[in-house]
Amino acid sequence: MKVHNISITEDYEDIRIDKYLADFFPDYSRSYIQQLIKDNLVKVNHNNIKSSYRLTMDDILEISIPDPKILEITPQNLDLDIIYEDEDIIIINKPKGMVVHPSAGHYENTLVNGLLYHCKDSLSSINGILRPGIVHRIDMDTTGVLVVCKNNASHQFISDQLKVHSITRKYHAIVCHNLGADSGTIEGAIGRNPNDRKKMAITPNGKPAITHYTVLDHLNRLYNYVECMLETGRTHQIRVHMASIHHPLLGDTVYGSTKNEFKLQGQTLHAKVLGFIHPRTKEYVEFEAPLPEYFQHLLIKLGN
Repeated sequence: MKVHNISITEDYEDIRIDKYLADFFPDYSRSYIQQLIKDNLVKVNHNNIKSSYRLTMDDILEISIPDPKILEITPQNLDLDIIYEDEDIIIINKPKGMVVHPSAGHYENTLVNGLLYHCKDSLSSINGILRPGIVHRIDMDTTGVLVVCKNNASHQFISDQLKVHSITRKYHAIVCHNLGADSGTIEGAIGRNPNDRKKMAITPNGKPAITHYTVLDHLNRLYNYVECMLETGRTHQIRVHMASIHHPLLGDTVYGSTKNEFKLQGQTLHAKVLGFIHPRTKEYVEFEAPLPEYFQHLLIKLGN
């Protein structure tokens, strides 16, 4: 059980406590926070409160967050789309809507649940019980290729490549509005948005981030089909960077328009290519995941 103590300043007066805490702890959903409050794990000035409680200046919050429910992470036969597999690595084409690893509110139907069923005990343990084999991740609504490691030696070898940015990562996306140049580079340090902790933003205190983009098709010039190549791998990097130059990803209601006129499930972003030095052969290998059907249909519709 982790206990957090927070003192409220005047900037947060009259905000509902469940909203404030959901923003303060971006890894937890608002419904999860509300459950903590129901379970009397959130106290204000040593008193139990309701989710509708509105904060006042100098309130003292005490939030007790239970340890992860490890026992609920069970193997599940999820019919994984496996691109490649050997004794060291497994390459997955992740579908839209799948969470990579268990977290608050997501203990079932994650990629890790499926991996535990498929690989059994053959997954690296470097990232702990909640993230066996997971070296890197992609957002729930981003599709495409990612690598999972079956042992600690391969995990460390690929992690070292990630640290020095030597891994090839190419993403395909549909962005709003017509890009004036056919290619370009976006540089901007990315960190938590100081005004909304569930979002990322370009901020002076962030970590360096570089994205290279190339227009693959101008489509109808209301939207462009682009390839983004990551030089770094920050959370929401492509989404934040493209939005920063006024070309947010189509369907991204967090960093772009909230209208979602095509009724999409999140951003049109696909991890197309992943390349790295194989941990055993020490030779460069590259894997590619085909565009999902919804993405292909959009390209045809927008290109007409």
